[in-house]
Amino acid sequence: MDAGTQDRKYWVEVLRKISYPVLNALAEKQLKATMPVEGVGDQRHDRSHFSHLEALARTLMGIAPWLECAAVSGEEKELRDQFCRLSRAAIDAATDPDSPDYVNFSFSFQPIVDSAFLAHAILRAPNELWGKLEDGVKRNLVAGLKATRTRKPHSNNWLLFSAMIEATLYRLGEDLDPMRIDYALKQHEQWYAGDGLYKDGIEFHWDYYNSFVIQPMLVDILQTVGDEYAEWKMMTPHVLQRAKRYGEILERLISPEGTFPPIGRSLAYRYSIQKFYKRIMMIQPIMQKY
Repeated sequence: MDAGTQDRKYWVEVLRKISYPVLNALAEKQLKATMPVEGVGDQRHDRSHFSHLEALARTLMGIAPWLECAAVSGEEKELRDQFCRLSRAAIDAATDPDSPDYVNFSFSFQPIVDSAFLAHAILRAPNELWGKLEDGVKRNLVAGLKATRTRKPHSNNWLLFSAMIEATLYRLGEDLDPMRIDYALKQHEQWYAGDGLYKDGIEFHWDYYNSFVIQPMLVDILQTVGDEYAEWKMMTPHVLQRAKRYGEILERLISPEGTFPPIGRSLAYRYSIQKFYKRIMMIQPIMQKY
């Protein structure tokens, strides 16, 4: 077995270990009954209100490109097909108001974040995570995403969460609130710090939010709705060039062991940024025309 095949086998096994417990529990409508929740506190910060949507959304956002990848065979194809079915069952359980695992879309502010990650997963795997859903599940999913419109995001990378939800709703054929997208795009244009890096609000933070949120969401939002307004379309080549530059920086940060430096906030995201690096490599053909 060559090194590339061994690497892929390893990463697929990591994906299985991390994702299966969440998706299988939701598919069986047992997530709330079985998943430990840390950080139980006052009503506004009690993680039991938010952790279940967080688990589903961040899992699906991470594995969505693999779910949508039909060019696999053998044991990996069987595993992918299984995970596609589990993912759709998990979305059903999480968005059905009558389900014991119905997640919170409407209380407090955190659901804006994780609804955006769920929306991003839909954009990354539109065939498996949207096209193959039953009509009732589609209606419940749209209702959940729209429920986040009752609250405003914070003035930082959170603006992209609202924008991502709107872009996805647009992709799903729903009405669009262009202001939520326009404000997010223009603020991040103002927050561009140079050399492929965006500030997170008025302050610059050297962490992994460029990798996990800002860069991939800017790219996918503009590729989804960029043609709607001339000024959005004009941003697209600049955003792609910056993402390409940031991908080059990430490449140089990878250690011989395949890890990234432990810097900044949310260190757990270090494990996720390889997805962004690979995503940037995927858009290299698009870059050639700019």
